[in-house]
Amino acid sequence: MVFSWRKRKPRNGDKKVHHMELEIPRHFICPIALDLMKDPVTISSGMTYDRESIDKWLEDGNFTCPVTNQLLTSFDQIPNHSLRTMIQDWCVENRSHGVERIQTPRIPVSSAEVSEVLFSVTDSKRRLDRCDGLNSVHKIKKWGLESERNRRCIVANNAAGVLAAAFDAFASDSLEKNANVLEEILYVMNWMFPLAREAQLLLGSKPSLRCMVWFLKSNDISVKQNSINILKELTSCDQLYGEHLAAIDGVNGILFKFIKDPISPSITKASLMVIYHMVSSPNEKTKAELVEVGLVSLLLESIIESEKSYCERALGVIDKLCETKRGREFAYDDALTMPVLVKKMLRVSELATEYSVSAIWKLSKYEEKVLMEALQVGAFQKLLLLIQVGCSGETKEKATELLKLLNPYRPGLECIDSLDFKNIKRSF
Repeated sequence: MVFSWRKRKPRNGDKKVHHMELEIPRHFICPIALDLMKDPVTISSGMTYDRESIDKWLEDGNFTCPVTNQLLTSFDQIPNHSLRTMIQDWCVENRSHGVERIQTPRIPVSSAEVSEVLFSVTDSKRRLDRCDGLNSVHKIKKWGLESERNRRCIVANNAAGVLAAAFDAFASDSLEKNANVLEEILYVMNWMFPLAREAQLLLGSKPSLRCMVWFLKSNDISVKQNSINILKELTSCDQLYGEHLAAIDGVNGILFKFIKDPISPSITKASLMVIYHMVSSPNEKTKAELVEVGLVSLLLESIIESEKSYCERALGVIDKLCETKRGREFAYDDALTMPVLVKKMLRVSELATEYSVSAIWKLSKYEEKVLMEALQVGAFQKLLLLIQVGCSGETKEKATELLKLLNPYRPGLECIDSLDFKNIKRSF
């Protein structure tokens, strides 16, 4: 096979990059990837492949050798150290031609090794030995950082359930004393999504949720990020976790602050998702608290120039808050509400349009002047177009009802084609 590369240095000051060709020995080539092998392994058929390529072949459900089509008697992969050394030597010999030496690969972790460490985690949990527990979690963390294959092996051995049980136990014991091991457990569990039901139940316990809320107040941004990611995963899986989270003192204020004073886009988006799931529950107290701290106005201001995912999340929260009387009052009192909701219709996404229509529909039940204001910013034309282009059944029903409510007010009210959201004022 011919290997093409770019020579690093131009000749005689010439600025052009010269292409040259170098032939790779045939036995250095992976039969699957048709490229130089970095980690050659031999399977039961006697053929040698690059580990990454044969891993993918087997994971896709194949039970035969790619070259011989022979049924494999075992899925074991034996590292071909001799061939790897030959490939590395060849790379060194051709370094002057721009070939880089391949690194000696790390041996992938085995299920037996993972099971042994998980047993140690369980034992540390039973004895509440945070030092041994931390050492075991560090091993899992190290393996996970080495390769995606290691992560899959770790997850396949129910690491999430074992680690979640340890997290619940250490969190129930003492947050201050066990902070280090708890932080490390959250770190490794962030690449174990989606979480199995067993892990969800353990991380959704009151001690576990209190611990993650406590971590949200940490000075370490990575700890905040890992905690809010787990909370987002839990609340999106079951509404019950959102209700339990909402019952923890101070959580509403913390999440509100993440949106008001952003420290990272990912934390802000995750916080919005957590809030959305919290206000989706029947718990009116949570909605009331978030309304009173000014969340409606904050979200309206933040979504004017926001990107798609943030806009969808924010509109979803506004729609949920408009289910309450106080939420509608705060929304109506903000001059940005109707212009923003109407403008986001048919501009962001189907989901954003559904939330916008739903919020306008809820506000229209509150005050007659809402309809007049909606007309002034072009709601009638947007709703008519929405029905024409098509939308979901529930959204279509709301849009149709809004058109009927708006129609009597149309004479004498003109649509405002363009609006400066920063300086907008009501005409009444």
